[in-house]
Amino acid sequence: MFIDTHAHLFYHNFENDLDKVIERAKNSDVNFIIVPGTDIETSKKAIELADKYDIIYAAVGVHPHDTKDWNNSLIQQIEELATHKKVVAIGEIGLDYFYDFSPKEKQIEAFTSQIDISLKMNKPIIVHNRDANFDMMNIIRSYKGSNLKAQFHCFAGSLEDARELIELRHYISFTGNITFKNMSSLRSILSRVSVENLLLETDSPFMTPVPHRGERNEPSNVKLVAEKIAEVHNLRTEDVARTTSYNAFKLFGIGMKPKVSFTYQIGKSLYINVTNRCNADCVFCDRKGDAMINGYNLKMSKAEEPDAEVYIKEIGDPKNYSEIVFCGYGEPTIRWDVVKEVAKYVKENGGKTRMNTDGHGNYINKKDITPELKDLIDVVSISLNSTDAEQYAKLMRVDPSLHNEMIDFAKKAKNYTHVVMSIVGLSEIDKEAAKNFVTHELGVDFREREYF
Repeated sequence: MFIDTHAHLFYHNFENDLDKVIERAKNSDVNFIIVPGTDIETSKKAIELADKYDIIYAAVGVHPHDTKDWNNSLIQQIEELATHKKVVAIGEIGLDYFYDFSPKEKQIEAFTSQIDISLKMNKPIIVHNRDANFDMMNIIRSYKGSNLKAQFHCFAGSLEDARELIELRHYISFTGNITFKNMSSLRSILSRVSVENLLLETDSPFMTPVPHRGERNEPSNVKLVAEKIAEVHNLRTEDVARTTSYNAFKLFGIGMKPKVSFTYQIGKSLYINVTNRCNADCVFCDRKGDAMINGYNLKMSKAEEPDAEVYIKEIGDPKNYSEIVFCGYGEPTIRWDVVKEVAKYVKENGGKTRMNTDGHGNYINKKDITPELKDLIDVVSISLNSTDAEQYAKLMRVDPSLHNEMIDFAKKAKNYTHVVMSIVGLSEIDKEAAKNFVTHELGVDFREREYF
């Protein structure tokens, strides 16, 4: 259920009871643990642990604290260690300007050299960053367009840094410090980062979460980190576990991809995977890729799309959920008759409904479908994405004329149901202009969706 992506189990304070530590982890539903080395010797120890325990995988590399003696001979040693079948990353590597254990120049040399190793060997990196944001971000930016994949562990940067790293397709993770009382600012950043972009970690034996703060940390405590993330995001712990485990699969190749889901629960809402077909091809959408969301596999062909009866059977009593949401990696109004049939069942049985749409339903169905929303769809969430038609067209890869089509749909829909218009929080989108347009000109609600 959980994957602890960062636990230094080679430390001396695990020597006497590591078997019990591993057993406690398994009993706490920890399926896998990644042990990152901090120098050549501990990288070898990490591999030894991976050989001994089935749930352990290793990462190899030189931590910035230990880079004062960095030289090119270490490159070959790391590459050789990285060929081991259970080595899944190059790490822990990075920059640390808080301490003066290694000169900055050496840290940067070691960091970039090990990034190059990761690219050569097609393995992700596990990044340590403390008080080195300026250099760190510049270095990471310089690899834009390469195949670099990274986990930024024990994240302590800004929300802007997090968003930029996510746009570069990297992952971030938080430790037990998000449970500390004095870490409200960190929890604020966490609240703005989609779980789709997170990994779980303990950083054992450090960063022990509340209520065990002050004790040695261990992988079984990863559940406490997941629980805090779930609390901050108003999700179930199993939502966080499922999503982050799939993220670990994508980044490190640990675990497996789940089977397709026709309905999927996130928090208290049940979502209906209507279709993967869409008239748009948004740059931020993974419809043509893995089509995964929160650890659920939504990838299906037209032939695999189920009838309304299948959805209705899986819904059961709609009152068990806060809402039934028609949303997947496609445009639900493409199957408007199915949506209406399922929505009718939900409403007749006391449930609430919401539909997430690109607002092209009238264009797709060649008629005005907005009157049919009445008494069937309680909330329609429409993807505005941009107030500028040209930018909208580029983001969604559609004809600019469909921007007016979407606006017209929103204006008509608000006569029959509650309308929310949303944008994706990409750096190039003018969020204030979008908010003003939605609230003042259209007179409907506005929402910003985090990019993942």
